[in-house]
Amino acid sequence: MGLFDKKYCDICGEKIGLLGNRKLEDGNLCKDCARKLSPFFSDRRNSTVEKIREQLAYREENQKKLDDFSPNITFDGSMKVYIDSASEQFIVTGLSDWRSGNPDIIKLSQVLNVEADIKENREEIFYEDSEGNEKSYEPRRYEYEYEFNVTIFVDSPWFDKIEVELSDGNRPDSRYTELYREYEAKMHELADVLMPNQNIPATYDDPGMYTVSPNRPAPAPSPAPAVQPDGNETWFCPSCGTQNDGKFCGNCGCQNPAAKTVHCTSCGSDIEYQMRPPKYCPECGSPL
Repeated sequence: MGLFDKKYCDICGEKIGLLGNRKLEDGNLCKDCARKLSPFFSDRRNSTVEKIREQLAYREENQKKLDDFSPNITFDGSMKVYIDSASEQFIVTGLSDWRSGNPDIIKLSQVLNVEADIKENREEIFYEDSEGNEKSYEPRRYEYEYEFNVTIFVDSPWFDKIEVELSDGNRPDSRYTELYREYEAKMHELADVLMPNQNIPATYDDPGMYTVSPNRPAPAPSPAPAVQPDGNETWFCPSCGTQNDGKFCGNCGCQNPAAKTVHCTSCGSDIEYQMRPPKYCPECGSPL
């Protein structure tokens, strides 16, 4: 057969137009049939005509089940996660009219793992000298941006993971902002909702990496900061790594994250915090 011979879809039988063929392992697929596949399906080229027919049958059944899907929890991001707690199911879609896209209905029991990471992106800040040349500051200065990404691993014959960025379009520029803490809490909450029966420890991998996974051990505690002979504590900035001895980083301006303590008069607990003291005791719930 020649390169420009007419091809027909092995699913619907319709003629495939120029540049409209979606090659399968043992046949051809038209773009209209390809649109009906799961948006998270990525192994088309290695799929057979039979497997594609099986998936399209599943997709038809999925469309019918959407009539009974009634979400009561929503997480916004690059795509939205809609959760129906009553039926213990969820969908992930980038469409505001989510029913129109036939999003895959996934049971919470299909979730195998939830991994979330805080990716630190940094770009160096330069200045121009008297001759107009771009120069680095000494020490170097950077602008920061933080991505909060969540990967949901699922047990499905058609796809194995779904990736969502919770901070899409509004990324924090510092680890010491309210927005950063809001996204961090949001990641915890989403992981807890998707895996309600799992004890999921949180681990941190420098720089700026945060992971939620039931298969990873909890991290070892960080070493205490070094103490100078005159009693002033030195600390390393968690954002840029610069060594400091004041309240703020001399390179990027981040505040010293050294833990402080507040005492609960109701239960006698000493609660450590970094930026702001908690309003309520995490041990007994009394106002502080």
